Amino acid sequence: MTFGTRLAAAVADRGPVCVGIDPHAHLLDAWGLPDTAAGAEAFGLEVVEAAAGRVAVVKPQVAFYERHGSAGLAALEHVIRVARAEGLLVLADAKRGDLGSTMDAYAQAWLTPGAPLEVDAITASPYLGLGSLEPALSLAEANEKGVFVLCATSNPEGAGLQSRADAAGESVAASIARGVDAWNVDHAPDGAGSIGLVVGATVTAADFGVTLTSATPILAPGFGHQGARLADLRTLYPAGTLVLANVSRSVTGTRDGVADAIDAATEEAR
Repeated sequence: MTFGTRLAAAVADRGPVCVGIDPHAHLLDAWGLPDTAAGAEAFGLEVVEAAAGRVAVVKPQVAFYERHGSAGLAALEHVIRVARAEGLLVLADAKRGDLGSTMDAYAQAWLTPGAPLEVDAITASPYLGLGSLEPALSLAEANEKGVFVLCATSNPEGAGLQSRADAAGESVAASIARGVDAWNVDHAPDGAGSIGLVVGATVTAADFGVTLTSATPILAPGFGHQGARLADLRTLYPAGTLVLANVSRSVTGTRDGVADAIDAATEEAR
């Protein structure tokens, strides 16, 4: 079963909410946890416990574990293993992007069955050219994994590059979206694609020249704390689009009540 098929089934069963696991230093402090690898691990495990059975996907932000060095990566490995054992799909927000054998090595680290950091999908940056991600896309297909490619992001600095058009009038973001759509049509013509796009919920895809299609799932960060409303999902995205609506600090801002906050987010999205 492809990642796209598994994702579509999980979202149909549990809704579109994706819970971010982002152990910021200030968030660990608010939880009464130390700003250490052990604190980040405890945070992640508690979020996983609250999310299990409630949502389809959790998204650990790799940087907040990497900053603690090897101990942080060991903590992340544990959080990932527990989350997957609980039946959650794990999307590692790693934003990897490189060339050739280096990109292949990144992909092997995250998308190889049995690897210490094995997850169900990763985020990747295409700004060395979408073709540079081919090793990750091919490995994802071979191992029934997924990749979400940055396309139209919500940070102010992104628009200047991503909306820039070529001589034919096609923007950088539109070129990326077209390439990902084509990959999905070629590799999953009768089902949900396993290669997705990252399109911020606080931006309008059309402003970047991007047309969203049912062939390609969307990871949409920006709900909750960043201002987008889950209740607006139907107006933000075309009917038939498979969307993962990411929430993080709006549900993990306080240590007590994470499960209730996830339930509320899921209900709002539905």
